[in-house]
Amino acid sequence: MSLAEVKAIEFFPPAGPPAGAAKLGFRFGDKGTHSSRTLMLTELEAVLAAALGAADRAAYAAAIIEGNCLEKPTASTRRLSNQRLGELYALDPFVVVFRVLRGLWDVDPKARPLLAMLAALARDPLFMASAAPVLSQPVGIEIQRAPIREALRKLVGERLNDGTLDKVVRNVSSSWTQTGHLTGRTFKHRQRVSAPPTAVAFALWLGNAVGFRGEELLTTGWIAALDCTATSARTLALDAKRIGLIDLRTAGDVVEFGLDRLDPGLGRK
Repeated sequence: MSLAEVKAIEFFPPAGPPAGAAKLGFRFGDKGTHSSRTLMLTELEAVLAAALGAADRAAYAAAIIEGNCLEKPTASTRRLSNQRLGELYALDPFVVVFRVLRGLWDVDPKARPLLAMLAALARDPLFMASAAPVLSQPVGIEIQRAPIREALRKLVGERLNDGTLDKVVRNVSSSWTQTGHLTGRTFKHRQRVSAPPTAVAFALWLGNAVGFRGEELLTTGWIAALDCTATSARTLALDAKRIGLIDLRTAGDVVEFGLDRLDPGLGRK
């Protein structure tokens, strides 16, 4: 399969992301943490467990570097881990994408891999570039590296040599395994994930943040990354409403989402 045969998955409206998306914490360009690391899910869980409540960026850094919550053997590896986690997730309550992630993190621990995935998609262009070649494949299919590699090459051009590009392919494949989308060690096969309402709420927020509105929020790449159809996403959105995460109003085929509950701002819970 070539990249041309991969089904398009749209994370942004046709006009592209709004100018304010970067201020919310979205990252763009041709660089990303997956050039050297994976999703770092275990590390993220450890940091958020070590720095509870409304910790600021300095508190997260202190938990990693001084508290060694990641159990790294040297100060240099602790500092590097702090840098990479900051790139991928911000670890800063002034960054809205992270603030929403942090607010949802403890609602449903089973949702954490998918919450981390959504945040990483928003903040790592390399990871986002790998999404369509993985997500568009049917359940049970062995994932081929060539379309992922081609999608990454299209993004980075000649900036990365072949060896580094192959490393990125391995890293993103590992990350999609951590999220549950892939299974297997040497040969990876596509499997379906089961999205909880918490993850759907985050996906709706991300879609709204980049300019989607109304019913189209149910068909974005953020929702597709949860293996949801528009119908299943709508059902899960109703569940998210029932547990108080979002507001939702329907009138026939018209649906309106209220997502302000997901961002408590600073200084409020």
